[in-house]
This record gives sequence, C-alpha cells and structure tokens, in this order.
Amino acid sequence: MFRRGKEGASARLVRFDTDRPAVEAARHDPRAFEPLYRKYVAQVYSFALYETRDHHAAEDLTATTFMRALAGLPAFREQAEAPQSSFRVWLFQIARHALANERRRARRRPEAPIELAAYMPASDDVAAQVAGRDELSRAWSVIEALPDDRRQALLLRFVNEMSAAEIGHVIGRSEGAVRVLIHRALRGVARQLEGGAGRRAD
Repeated sequence: MFRRGKEGASARLVRFDTDRPAVEAARHDPRAFEPLYRKYVAQVYSFALYETRDHHAAEDLTATTFMRALAGLPAFREQAEAPQSSFRVWLFQIARHALANERRRARRRPEAPIELAAYMPASDDVAAQVAGRDELSRAWSVIEALPDDRRQALLLRFVNEMSAAEIGHVIGRSEGAVRVLIHRALRGVARQLEGGAGRRAD
C-alpha cells in the first residue's frame, strides 16, 4: 500500500509500513507490544534455531531479541525504503546482532541434531539432489559450512521467506548483492552434494 507524501505530479509515493499502527500503539503502551511479539516470535525463533541448532539457545536468543526491541522501540525509526515492514527488518537486525554477540562469547557452536535437518527447506535446485533423511542431514552439514552471510541469506529467504530487499536491509547488503549471495550459496551446496564430501562449497 502506498500513500502520497505531497500533492502534485512530482509527489513521491511512500510505502505504507504494515506494522506502523502496532508499533505506534506499543510506543505509547508497552503492553501493546504483544501483537508484534505474537506476529514475529515464531520467525525469530526459527532463525535462531537454524543458526544455533539448540532449542534452549534459540529460546534465549529470541527472548533477548524481543526484550531489546521493546527497550529500543522509542528510538526505532521507520525506513521509507524498507519493503512492507521496517519493524520486521529492524527486529531481525537485532536478532542477528544478538547472535553475533553470543558467538563471540561462546566461541564454539553445538553440533546440529540430525532431526533438525529434516525441517530445512531447500530450493528446487538443492532438493532435486536430496533424497531421504540421511541426505538431508548431509545437506544441512554443507549449508552449515557456508560463510555466515551466505548461510544467513539462505535461511532468511527459505525459512523466513524474506524478499531479497528485506534480507539486504537485515545484513547490510544491496538487493542485487543478496541475490548473488543466494545464487552462489545454492550453487555451492548443489555442487557439494553432487560431488561428495571431497569438494568444498564455493
């Protein structure tokens, strides 16, 4: 949805942020933050779970993300160029920063449970080469080994179903750069699965 910022032929169309009413309500009353929490808690938790492969760590990271979002809401500023929801982009930026801070503290990551691999959505390019639980586990191992930006771009695209523009705002890249990241990540994963463990995803 769009609205005109000014009258006249030269007026610039401004994208309407779908979360604006809820954000404004929460600014005035923290108890009104609950609808935003309910709307996005599963998405943030899913992102955290795929990144940490640990339910407890994902729960802690999700809680941290929303506490920081609630505390920072007075300083939040809507981005006119952000697609659909500036709040959603901002929320995932907080989650990504919280994850980075946690990794700096831990300096290690727990092993991925095999059962989580069964829930890893795959693109048609990768899915065509994956058959059965063992293959999904191997696919997850390959994805896990990707550089952080490529792996997170894949998760945000196929798990959280974000557009390339939204992902760009979250990870600080242009929309075109995000598309390249996703393409290269999928190509690397597909080649790794096709060639076996002896090859490294490029």
